[in-house]
Amino acid sequence: MPVGQPGQVERELPPLDPFRGVPDRRYHLAADELLKPLLEPESGGLLRWRKQTSNAPILAVENAYITGRLDLRGADLDCLFRFENCRFEHPPDVREAKILGLVFRRCWLPGLKARNLRSRNDVRLIRCVVQVLPGSDDGETAVQRGDTRERGVPDAAINLTDAVVEGSVVLTRTAVDYPQGRAIQADRLKITGALLAYRMQTEGEVRLPGMRTGGNVNFSGAKLRNPDGFALDGNGAHIGGSLLCEVDNFGAASTRQPFSAHGVLHLPSMRVNGDIVLRAAELVSEQQGRIVVEAWKSSDPYVDPWPALVGDRWQVDGNVELSDGLSAVGTLRMINAKIGGTLRLARARITVPRGSVEPYYDRALHLDGSQISSDLEATGLEVPSGQLRMADVTVRGNLLAGRVHLRHAERDVLSARRMTVAGNFHLHEATIEGTLRLQGIEVGGSVYLYGTDVTKPAVRNRTSFSVDLRTVRVGRDMTLTNAGEQPFHAEGGVNMDGATAGRRIDFTGAVLGSYNKHAIALDASDVGADEFLLNFAAPATGSIVLRHAHCQTLEDNDQFWQAEGGIELEDFRYDVLKRPIDMKDDAAVRDRIERLRTAMAGYRPGPYDQLAAMLRNSGNEEHASTVLFKKQQYRYEALAQGYRVLGPGVRLWSWLQRWMVGYGYRPVRALAWLIALLAAGSIYFGMGTDSCVTDPARYMVSGPRCAVDQQETGLEWNPVLYTLDLLVPIVDFGNKGRWYMHDLDKWVSNGFTAMGWILATTVAAGAGRMIRRDS
Repeated sequence: MPVGQPGQVERELPPLDPFRGVPDRRYHLAADELLKPLLEPESGGLLRWRKQTSNAPILAVENAYITGRLDLRGADLDCLFRFENCRFEHPPDVREAKILGLVFRRCWLPGLKARNLRSRNDVRLIRCVVQVLPGSDDGETAVQRGDTRERGVPDAAINLTDAVVEGSVVLTRTAVDYPQGRAIQADRLKITGALLAYRMQTEGEVRLPGMRTGGNVNFSGAKLRNPDGFALDGNGAHIGGSLLCEVDNFGAASTRQPFSAHGVLHLPSMRVNGDIVLRAAELVSEQQGRIVVEAWKSSDPYVDPWPALVGDRWQVDGNVELSDGLSAVGTLRMINAKIGGTLRLARARITVPRGSVEPYYDRALHLDGSQISSDLEATGLEVPSGQLRMADVTVRGNLLAGRVHLRHAERDVLSARRMTVAGNFHLHEATIEGTLRLQGIEVGGSVYLYGTDVTKPAVRNRTSFSVDLRTVRVGRDMTLTNAGEQPFHAEGGVNMDGATAGRRIDFTGAVLGSYNKHAIALDASDVGADEFLLNFAAPATGSIVLRHAHCQTLEDNDQFWQAEGGIELEDFRYDVLKRPIDMKDDAAVRDRIERLRTAMAGYRPGPYDQLAAMLRNSGNEEHASTVLFKKQQYRYEALAQGYRVLGPGVRLWSWLQRWMVGYGYRPVRALAWLIALLAAGSIYFGMGTDSCVTDPARYMVSGPRCAVDQQETGLEWNPVLYTLDLLVPIVDFGNKGRWYMHDLDKWVSNGFTAMGWILATTVAAGAGRMIRRDS
């Protein structure tokens, strides 16, 4: 048969269907006959083709059943081999051969031996079936016995180990069936062009570790199946273009076919110059079954023994698309990956079985230590069961995860400790079961959790919060507010101890709960921000802790102050109120004082001092004095409750100070009391007459009163000066003790003296407090 011309079989017989078994003898073509034109006459060796000046030589065979072995091993031929509608009795052997190209179209092959092949053009298997049948024992593309298997000799249906293809490798719509071994073995395969495997179907492992391509690797619409191991192993591969494992849209919409893999996509240490695209892909890894890698049989809690995708140490220049309908059963694991573009998980669905004993091994997404140069987008992500773990992840753009549905009840559903986000952190309008563990994250922009519903948190010995924002650093706002009718809701409360925000922390429209184990709805200890907006939608069902927190501006409402567990306000500092108190609005001051008293469990002086300092700094000195006045009243009430025996005396002393001098904050009251007592005493002593005036022999008489000493001849009675001398205990005006008093007058004078001492001590105490306050 002349090379490049169809044979007699092809001219006389109808087209062969190579997939219907061995045809009758009319289609048989011996491999030796096929190779005769390539043999040196009478030498038995293969010819080296001379260089042609025109078209390249092509060996084209159609509609034939190739019997015997097509053995081109070690051949060096400038010839392109093309087979169409052919069936082979034995696997074609092109190992170590150097040829111009190799094409199989609609062929059935029992295998293809192509280790160390060198092809100057494409290697194509289009719409072919490669099916290894039992019974061969040649060491490759066969079912081997354990005692005959040799180490280092790969066993695969298509073996392209160490092959070099200067064109592309095309496997479009080819089915490779070898579930007992590897469907494709292409370790260290080098392709100048692309690897195109549209709608390829495989039973068995597709193994491509160390592969190098100049263009894309396209598995769009492919179905890879190896449930007990790796569906695709691309460890250390370097792809010059993009890795495309998505929907093949060729043909009518009803015939569009997504990429699917039943088995592990094992792609660690892969280098991709373009994108990795698995849009709408279907990934299934057998869960709780056989662990594929021996090293994964470990008690290490950070191992994922049943992953759907392994992308550790990826280096991707473009985007990674695991989105738009992607469905994965098993962990999507990308540890220490470097992604030059965006990581997209939008509208994906990831499911893993819930672990029953620790370590649980139920992570749905594992991104620890990865670096993403643009955004991490997960809008609409759905995780019916499993954890998202993103510790120490760096995102140089925004994290966009609005309207996600994450469920991992009573465990950490999102653990992103020490994550760094250069832009904004969006987790708004989300439905979450489990704990949001965001401790120590740093966000250059804002954190948006508005409209998010977080329920069923993890309950531990030391914490039961739904949202953990401890030591978070935010450049702008932290927004935990309502979104329309949907409030931000944290069933177990929010812990933001030590967090800081550059501008605002906003709880407008929030609903916070707590678990009885700790009963804290909001722990905002040591939190700092320019502005606190604490306008809750309902009273918190637990306590609120603002110990050592500080803000410039504070806004709150009645629901905030009505927290069921009270409010801890020790050393809570704020400079101004967003809605300032008018200097004439006494009711607002009284209302705020009552809020403080009701919210705090017991007497705490600090919050009253803080309120007074804020009012004083605003120029509202009178209202500041009112706050401090009430603080002293509550202080004495607390002391009276503490001293059971001396309680009545403490209450009396408090009453005297309150009504006489207003605890030193009402100095006008002391003057009023002094004038009133002076007037009363002057009238009383001025209108009375002592009986001693009838015995001038014994007393020196001056008007209605008698001097005690007869020698006081120059003394003149004055009821005003006498009363004043009684009321001022420190200064002596020369009347007290010099006038004779007895009976009722004596008791009245002693009463005025006592009142003077009370006035003096209360004024001194109040003055001392004022001096300490001003200092």
